[in-house]
Amino acid sequence: MEFSTALLFSIIINILLFIPAFLLKTDKLTDLSYSISFAAVALFLFLKSEKNILDYVLLIMILGWSFRIGFYLLKRILKTKKDVRFDGIRESFWKFFGFWIIQAISVWLILLPTIIFFFNSKKESSLLLIFLGTIIFLIGLIIETIADKQKFDFKNNLANKDLWIETGLWKYSRHPNYFGEILVWIGIFVLSTSINISMSYVFVGIISPIYIFIILRYFSGIPPLEKKYDQRFSENKNYLKYKQKTNLLILGPNKNLTE
Repeated sequence: MEFSTALLFSIIINILLFIPAFLLKTDKLTDLSYSISFAAVALFLFLKSEKNILDYVLLIMILGWSFRIGFYLLKRILKTKKDVRFDGIRESFWKFFGFWIIQAISVWLILLPTIIFFFNSKKESSLLLIFLGTIIFLIGLIIETIADKQKFDFKNNLANKDLWIETGLWKYSRHPNYFGEILVWIGIFVLSTSINISMSYVFVGIISPIYIFIILRYFSGIPPLEKKYDQRFSENKNYLKYKQKTNLLILGPNKNLTE
C-alpha cells in the first residue's frame, strides 16, 4: 500500500508542477522540479511513518541532497536562462507532460529504499550498515558538490569558452558528478538494509541504485554529453588524449598512454 501511495503522490506533485511550467514555458521550474519532487515525497512518507530517530536521519539526508542539487540547478538556470534539453519538448503538451510522468515514476523508483525504511521497524538495526550507508552517502554528496562547483566555475570563465574541463575531480573522471550521484543512492540503499527486512524488500530496494546507474550511464546522463563533446572536439588531439586516459565514470588514476 505504501508503494502505491508514494507513486500516486509523486505523480500528483509532478502534475501540479507541470501545469505552471507548461503555461509559462519556463525551464526554471522544470529544472527545480526534480529536487522539489524528492523533498516533497520524502517529507510525505516521513509524516506517515512512526518517526523513529533513524527516520529523522534519513529525512535530513534526502532533504540535504535535495536542497544542494536544487540550489545548484537554480543557479545554473538563472545563468543560462533556459535548458536546451527541453527545446522542442516544452512547446508540446503531450511530450512535456510525458517528461513529468517519467520524472514522477523515476523519483518513486529511486526512493524505493526510503519507502521500505520509513515503514519498517528499526528495533533490530545494524549500526555497521547505518554507519556504512551514511558514509557512502556523504562521500557521494561531497564528490557531487565539488564536481558541480568546479564545472560551473570553469564554464563561467570566459577564458575557457572553447575548452573542456580536465582539472580538479574532472582530471580523474570525465563525469565525477554522476559518480557522486550514484554513490548517494547506494548509500541510502545500504542504510535501508540496516533494519530487519526480508530479502524481497532488499531486492526491491536495490532497484534504486541500479536504476540511477542505468539512467546516468546509458540514457539521459553520460551519452548525450559524450556525444556533444565528441562532435565539438572531434579533431582536437588533446581532447582525444584526455578521453582516452581518463575514466568515464569512476574516480581513479589516469591510464598510462604510450606516445
